[in-house]
Order: sequence, then structure tokens, then C-alpha cells
Amino acid sequence: MLAANSNLALSPSHVPDLVLGWKEIIDPIQPFLDQVAANLVDQIRGFEPEIASYASYALTNQGKQLRPVLVALSGGALGKLNDSLVTVATIIEMIHLATLVHDDVMDSAELRRRKPTLAANWGNQTSVLVGDCLFAQAVKLAASFPKPDICRAVAAATNRVCSGEIIQTLQRQNFSMNRAEYFRILEMKTAELFALSCELGASLAGGTPGECNALRSYGTALGTAYQIYDDCLDLFGTEILVGKSLGTDLVSGKLTLPLLVVLERADSADKTLLQDLITHWNPRMFSQVFELLERYGARDESCDVVHRFLEASREALCPLPHNRSREALATLTEFLAQQTDSLGVAT
Repeated sequence: MLAANSNLALSPSHVPDLVLGWKEIIDPIQPFLDQVAANLVDQIRGFEPEIASYASYALTNQGKQLRPVLVALSGGALGKLNDSLVTVATIIEMIHLATLVHDDVMDSAELRRRKPTLAANWGNQTSVLVGDCLFAQAVKLAASFPKPDICRAVAAATNRVCSGEIIQTLQRQNFSMNRAEYFRILEMKTAELFALSCELGASLAGGTPGECNALRSYGTALGTAYQIYDDCLDLFGTEILVGKSLGTDLVSGKLTLPLLVVLERADSADKTLLQDLITHWNPRMFSQVFELLERYGARDESCDVVHRFLEASREALCPLPHNRSREALATLTEFLAQQTDSLGVAT
């Protein structure tokens, strides 16, 4: 892990010869993540037999377990890992999986992590209900804590995530939307679970209110940066490398940051052209959209915004004690920075 530097959060200038891999970040907490994975399997076994196979399929589409990683690192930054942290990480990962199932329905996505989505295999009706079951099971598990605080926090976060998704849906093809509205949606639909992971990880490890707030701020900024990166990936990535359906935001008319940059900077003719392309979308039009993205520097500007949010997340770590987990949280921002800088390189 990287060494801490005085009372400052790590920034790129403080990281010598930085070449990061995901394995380096998670190796110290792998036993924790394995326990979370085992807990998820146990939770799904509690479903009705007819439903369990579908929920298990959703579970196999797990990615990097980023939210459990945040629970573990936030808890480790302030105390020792414990069973309560494993349970909270399990709850949050189930909520996340439920949102993915629903997202794939709304986006008509056929691939996720190189496998057909639940909806592609078994249809939208089954997928929506499986997602609902995952949400309900997560809240049920949260209610098992002796005090209601965890369940209230989980329910409030779930409400906020779903509200963000609804608002984003209502904003489709709204060409007057601005960056502030876009960032608000991202904070609700994606950053909220990052923030919850960090805040509950800190709280259950015995953190002070100030430390919990600092880690919540870290999670909010990191989650926002991550969603902007993911939105850029939908335009500048390749399905072979990414392993999921791309271009789904264009299909659904979502206005992500690269498209907003073009709408901000374009002359009247190009702005009208982009609006027409999105309104009457056809995959054959992608080359025209990509030309507009290049002409107005949408990728570079979007990447710069990601870096600004990552810097804010590093600054939020300043009040925390220096230890290996805090260093890993800072390293995580550098990992995402590297991924961001590689966007569009292969194209």
C-alpha cells in the first residue's frame, strides 16, 4: 500500500510510479469479501425455490464488490472488521444487485459482465419482480439489527436511489437539463450507496460523528466520479473490453455529461443535430454522435470533471487517522483516475 503523507490526503503528485491493479487494493480484505459473498448465497437460499435460481443468476453478475470494499475499508480505517460490517455489506450489495436488474430492464440491456442479462434470458416481468425480491430481502436483513438505525438508513438510501432513477427517467431527452441537475441525479442514484457504505462502515467500527461525515463525503464524491466514468464508458468503451451492452444511454435518451458538454459548447446547427440524433436514435448514427463528441472535447472535459470529484474525495479523508485502510481508500481514487485516463484510448 502507499505511504501516507503528513496530514494531506494522497494526490497524484504524492504517488510515485503509480501503476495500480484492483487485486493490490483488495488483497488485504479478501477474507471479508469472501464472507460477504457467502452471506449473499445464504440469503438467496432463503428465497422460494422457484425464485432462488433467478436471484442466483443475478448474483453471478456481481462485479468488483465495490460497495463491500468501501464498507471494509471505511470500517478498517477507524477500527476492526466485525460481523456487523459483513452484514451491512451484504445488505448494500443486495440493494445494488436489485438496481442492476431493474436498470437492465429500463435500458433494454442484453449484456452485463459478458453474460446475457436476467431480462434478456427470462423477460422484463420476471426481472422486475426478482429485483423487488432482492430489495425486500435487503430491508428484511437490515431489520435484524437490534436497533432501528441501520434499517432506517438502508430504507432511506434505497428510497433515494429509486427516486434518482425516476428523476433520470423523467429527464430523458430534456435538452435544457444542466450539469447541476445531472450531478444531483448521480448523487441520488449511484453515489448514495457509496456514501452509505462508507458511513455505515465508519459508524459500525466506532467512528466519531465527524469521521462518519468525512467518510460519507468521500463516498459521495467517489460515487459521483464513478458514475461519470461509467457514463463515459457507455460512449467511449468497447463491449469486448467492458463486457456489457454499450450505447444504452443513447437508446434511452439519457443525457450524460459528454452529451451535456456538446450541448453547452456546440453552435446552433450542431446542437440541433445532436438533439435530432438522440430524439430519433438509430445505432447507425453513432459515428455522427462520436464526431460531435470529438469536435467539442467532450471526453477530455468529462475526464477532467471526474478528476475534480476524485480530488474532493481524497480531501475528505484528511480528518481520518493514518493507517493501511485509509491509504487504500486514497489508492482507490487513483485506480479510478487511471481507468478514467484510459477511456477512449483503444478507439
